[in-house]
Amino acid sequence: MADTLADRFGDMEKRAAAGDRSARARFTIGILCVLLGLTVLFSLASGASDASAVTVVRDWLFPSLSDGSALSARDRIIVYDIRLPRVILGVLIGAALAVSGAVMQGLFRNPLADPGLVGVSSGAGLGAIVVIVLGGTVLGPVLAIFGIYTLPLAAFFGGLATTLLLYRVATRRGQTSIATMLLAGIALGALTGALSGILVYLADDRQLRDLTFWGLGSLAGATWTKIAAAGPIIVLVLIVSPFLARALNALALGEATANHLGIPVQRFKNVAIVAVAAATGASVAVSGGIGFVGIVVPHLLRLLIGPDNRYLLPASALLGASMLLVADAISRTIVAPAELPIGIITASVGGPFFLWILLRKRGLLDL
Repeated sequence: MADTLADRFGDMEKRAAAGDRSARARFTIGILCVLLGLTVLFSLASGASDASAVTVVRDWLFPSLSDGSALSARDRIIVYDIRLPRVILGVLIGAALAVSGAVMQGLFRNPLADPGLVGVSSGAGLGAIVVIVLGGTVLGPVLAIFGIYTLPLAAFFGGLATTLLLYRVATRRGQTSIATMLLAGIALGALTGALSGILVYLADDRQLRDLTFWGLGSLAGATWTKIAAAGPIIVLVLIVSPFLARALNALALGEATANHLGIPVQRFKNVAIVAVAAATGASVAVSGGIGFVGIVVPHLLRLLIGPDNRYLLPASALLGASMLLVADAISRTIVAPAELPIGIITASVGGPFFLWILLRKRGLLDL
């Protein structure tokens, strides 16, 4: 009887703890929604123009004001034609990279999986460079068929190929070795880097300038056309990602357990790999290489709300979007009127963070 009562009290405590974690996760997601809204306003108001966040909001709510308090015609062009596409693209890419990192970490079941660290971004970059350098010659007929979607599609297939190869090399009997994954990522990065180098060597001066700035990551070239090209792919992945949460939670217990719970593990892996490749490829195609968002954001959120992917994935999308907008605002104001590539800002934060993770997890690295 005593054992039965103790078991019941134990179950009640577990349910109470789970309820507390869920409530904290929902509260955190609410805070992140507010943070993203504030970050969007901050980003729209940041720059050489005198348009403040208050003025931008007033112009949104009362666009026909004639008391001189709304945006001028010049500022309206700056805000809506230059900054707004940049902000929208930053939200999409930040969310895509953060969610891709969270999905990869759940898929590989280790904390160091990230599209930028294990070669996926470099594979997507190689696909994009092929189109940039050869698009006007060899790939002319392909461009004529797919139009603005050629670059995202090429980056998608490049990212997909490296993701599949990485998974095959690093995973054995359902278990992924962290050390093997990192080493395989380094090898894939070197290989794709060599192939990209050959193409860069063949590029003309204009292409070379574009590739140099693009390779460091930037939102400077954001346009409505780029949003039309990459946006639908990223939005589709973000819509699909919450449906991956249950399978990711089950997979954390092991593939055998996930199978017993009714999860079609192999089919799920295929869907997850395609989703990561699509989101990463579309992001790299329009912004270049922006690293570490996919590893920093999920780790911070696991410390706040725990590992439950039902909350981790949407929270990652929100925080990733906010983080990239802040990094972009810093990149275009810290050395104004010049502009730093956003990849430098994210690497400055993400590099030390990655080293900290390595130090915490070094007991897991079976080198």
